[in-house]
Formats: sequence, structure tokens, C-alpha cells
Amino acid sequence: MTSEFINKVRNQEIDIAEHTEKALEKVKRIDSEYHYMNTISEDLAREGAKHVKAIGEGVLAGTAVSIKDCICVKGVESTAGSKILEGYRPVFDATVVQRIKKEGGIIIGKTAQDEFGFGSFSVNVGIGKETPLNPLDKERVCGGSSGGSAGLVRKADFPHISLAESTGGSIVAPASFCGVVGLCPTYGRVSRHGLIDYANSLDKIGPIAKTTMQAALMLEIIAGHDPDESTSLKRPVDPYTDHVGRDIKGMKLGVIRRAFGEGTDDEVTRKVKDAISRLEDAGAEAHEVSLPMASEYAVPCYYLIAMCETSTNLAKLCGMRYGRHESLEGGFNEYFSKVRELNFGKEAKRRIILGTFARMAGCRDAYYIKALKVRSRIIQEYKKTLKQMDVLVSPTMPFTAPRFRDVEKLTPLQNYMSDILTAGPNVAGLPHISIPCGKAGGMPAGLMAIGDHLQESKLIQLGSALE
Repeated sequence: MTSEFINKVRNQEIDIAEHTEKALEKVKRIDSEYHYMNTISEDLAREGAKHVKAIGEGVLAGTAVSIKDCICVKGVESTAGSKILEGYRPVFDATVVQRIKKEGGIIIGKTAQDEFGFGSFSVNVGIGKETPLNPLDKERVCGGSSGGSAGLVRKADFPHISLAESTGGSIVAPASFCGVVGLCPTYGRVSRHGLIDYANSLDKIGPIAKTTMQAALMLEIIAGHDPDESTSLKRPVDPYTDHVGRDIKGMKLGVIRRAFGEGTDDEVTRKVKDAISRLEDAGAEAHEVSLPMASEYAVPCYYLIAMCETSTNLAKLCGMRYGRHESLEGGFNEYFSKVRELNFGKEAKRRIILGTFARMAGCRDAYYIKALKVRSRIIQEYKKTLKQMDVLVSPTMPFTAPRFRDVEKLTPLQNYMSDILTAGPNVAGLPHISIPCGKAGGMPAGLMAIGDHLQESKLIQLGSALE
């Protein structure tokens, strides 16, 4: 996407209706091969093209936008990747979707994801859903849970940005595996109104794009206070695009020591350290830092909080008022159990059971409340370190996109430990960005930069310098 394209759309030098039809055809071809879409919203895209042609305004004018399946789009099936929500067509747009439409973005459909966001590889798709394939190697994963978003961004050869969502790393992980830019904002910077919740105190909506400029532009549009969403922050929105290309001379980079230790692939380490050297050449100062609390406890803290909150959020999906209905047989417990047995995938059931156990009477204080206290300590550790550093840097993921056959061999605990580098900033609600920094073994590797709360501008500045 370029300003030249948008200006041509505004000046009607490009037939946006024809352009949109061609984009839809390309999406269909890509989807038939890579399975990036849960729904392609052709009618809505055509309506959007007509509106843009008539009005000719908006900073996104004519740009195709795909939306992760857990974000509500009016009249378009929105299932969060789960069979239990099949047929659900919201009667309203999420706040972020409203803002995109207002700026001339054309909604082309809903992208594939792990069911309700439960995963790091996009292999935990709901019953009857297709698993997205890595755009560089079909035998490998896209990364999760926003795998469809990252894959489509990499494959699309037309102006396009995807809107994704992160709970424990679901924006930056697939961005790293697919070699694109993923920007996860501060918790509360972007409204969650219209988001189908995974874990309320952790969920964040953010962009995946080909460049830092595109990610900055989208964040500028979707950020800002929303009176319909109680966790939305009443803080002015920075002009994020103004920070693209700014000098990083004197910027202090805190290189997280343990992120380069055991468990991180040697070639990924080399690529990320090479990228840090390039940033130093551009004037940044690199210093090693230690985050013992986050390194040791972020993953267990994240999973306890996330599973407790998701077991609460999904309790309403029992086939009575909400969720897919089945034939009414037996008592409530029998009916409830049948609906959930037939329509939730294996990983969803696992997380509901673990979360329900951890918040039971007698367990709540020992697990959930303790995890919240540990989160406070992790936040304090990050804040203290970020008083001395502008940003913290590490690999985004400790390895490149694994093959499906290798993921199948992992235990649930090994799956969860793949979030070891991304869980910390998500638990702390800190903004972070993944920038491609080369290839390791032929597959993309990403550098992750973490900023203090509401310091997305510094991440954009650093990301554009690395590009």
C-alpha cells in the first residue's frame, strides 16, 4: 500500500470497483491453496468500494482490510474460529471496524485463527475449519493465533492490511513466522468493543502489515478512547506515522540477556544480533539487561490468568441463549455437556477445564489471585528497566516456523512454552512489535521490540530504522 495508490483512488484514476473485484479473486485463489480465510465478504467489499467511489475520502481509501475472525463485522459470520459460533452474524460493527470503514477501508473478510485464540501455531482451529499454511513453506505453520492474518499479508500483492488480536503473542508470533510486521499496542490503547473475548485483562487488537508505515497508519486509525469500552484509555493518540524514518541516534536498547540463551535457535540468535548491530550502526546504544521475574514466571502467570478468564467467558456458550443449538434432550447438565462436547475443539476443552479448576473455591487464591500478584511484580520489573532504556529487544520467537509434523509431537506444556518470549509484554500490557530481520534456515526470523506503556511511537521509530 502506498500513498500514490490512495491518491489515485481519491482522484478516481483507479476504478476502485474493478480493483476490488480483482483483489477478491486473488483472495479466493490464495485461500483455496493456503486456507487463510474463514469467510470472504464479497458483498460487503463491493458495498465498500461503491462508498469509496462516491465519497473519495479517507486515509485508507480503497485499501483492502481483512479482520481476524474474533472481531465482529456487521452481517458477516464471526465465529472466533469455533464451530460453537457457526451462523453468528453480529448486528453491529466492532469499534475498530467502524473506524476502518469511516476511513475508506474495504473489508474483504474474516481471517483464520486458532479457536478463540488458543494457540501459538494456528493448528488448534475449530471443528470443520482449515488449518492455514505458511506462505513460504506449506509444510510449516503460520504461527498463531492470528495465522490467517499474517499469511494473507505476506501473500497479498495488492494494497492490504490485516487487523489481528493478541492475548499472549498472537500478533507478533505469526508476524515473525511469516516475515511481516506485527504491532501489538498497549492494553487499553485500542477499544475491545466488538471483540469476542479470550481473556478480558489480556486481549489487545492491533495491525499486521507489510511495513512499519502501514502498521503505524492503521494504529493511528483504530487507537483512541471509546465510551462503549470500559478499559479504553482516555489519552490522546500520537501521530504514529510521523515517527516513521526518524533518527534513532542515542536510543537506548535493552538487550534481554536470557532471550538469547538455551532454547533459542542459534541461527535466530545470529540474525537478531546482526539486526541489533545494524541499529547500533544507525546510532542506537545497546546494553544487556536482565528480567529474572518475567523470564521465570511470565508463562505460568499468563496461562493461569488466561485460562481462568476464558473459562468464565465461554461459560455462556452452552446452547441455550448463546452458542450453537442441539436437539433438546435430557436435563440442563446433559444438554450443556452435549453442546460443548460436539462443538468445542480439544484445546478449547483443555483450557476451560484447567481454568475452571484454577478458579474453584479453595483454588482461586492459590492460583488465579497469586498469578495476578505475580503480574504486578512483572509489570514493576519492566517499568523499572524501561526507566533506563527506551526499548527492550529480543527475538520474537525462539525458533522459525516449525513443520506441522514437529508440532504434532509437542506436549501441551511444550506448546505453551513456545510463548516464553512473548508472554511477558502481554502479561504486562506493554506495546511490542515484530520486525523481520532476515532468514534463518530459509525461514523468516523476527526481532521484537518492547516499549513502556503508550510508547508505540518509539517502536515504530525503531522498526522503520531496521527496515
